[in-house]
Amino acid sequence: MAQPIPAPAPTVAQFANPLPVICTQYCAPYAADLAVVKKVMTISGGNFVVTDTNDNVIFNVKGNLMTLHDTRVLLDAAGNPIVTLREKRMTAHHRWNVYRGESKEPSDLIFTVKRSSTIQIRAKLHVFLANNTNEEVCDFMVEGSWAEKSCVVYTGDRTNIIAQMCKKTTVRSVLVGKDNYSVTVHPNVDYAFIVALIVILDDMNHITDMDGLLFNLAMSKAELPLSVNVPGK
Repeated sequence: MAQPIPAPAPTVAQFANPLPVICTQYCAPYAADLAVVKKVMTISGGNFVVTDTNDNVIFNVKGNLMTLHDTRVLLDAAGNPIVTLREKRMTAHHRWNVYRGESKEPSDLIFTVKRSSTIQIRAKLHVFLANNTNEEVCDFMVEGSWAEKSCVVYTGDRTNIIAQMCKKTTVRSVLVGKDNYSVTVHPNVDYAFIVALIVILDDMNHITDMDGLLFNLAMSKAELPLSVNVPGK
């Protein structure tokens, strides 16, 4: 009987041409190393600063959790809105829609992100471009471990890695209440798109943490010894 052949491991993407999702101008012909810093101690929530290896600010992300719909706006260094990230509440898979500029119109939808399943122990997100309306097969996939504060972004068939993120912890970041992430975006991949995914994944993390808590509670209850009533005692 023939032995099954294991599937090949994902490889680092080497795209000859730009792979724009938001805009071609954010597709560098080389690997882009970015630092994403989240301000943890903030009332509005969702505030990030993105810099390059020379500490130049590339993007800012502003958010407001005090509105009916959680929103984030990705801004360029000059403060111009690039995309708006809007959470679609009351959905089983915790969906986010991303629009051009500050629009909310369906015609300006660029892509949608949702969890691959309703309950997750590890973060796994599916990304669908606006023209992928049936959503049977995702265009991109994000898998992350928030215990390790890391994630990998793949093409939809999971054969190519297009970006990776890991957390950087320093004494200063802990003291000033900030989360620091190191991101590598592979050549010709839209790094504005990757930053938007990381911001959404950060929000999804809170839901995933709750799923993990519920799972642990369920498992602990399952392991409790059953009391048995013996007649005559």
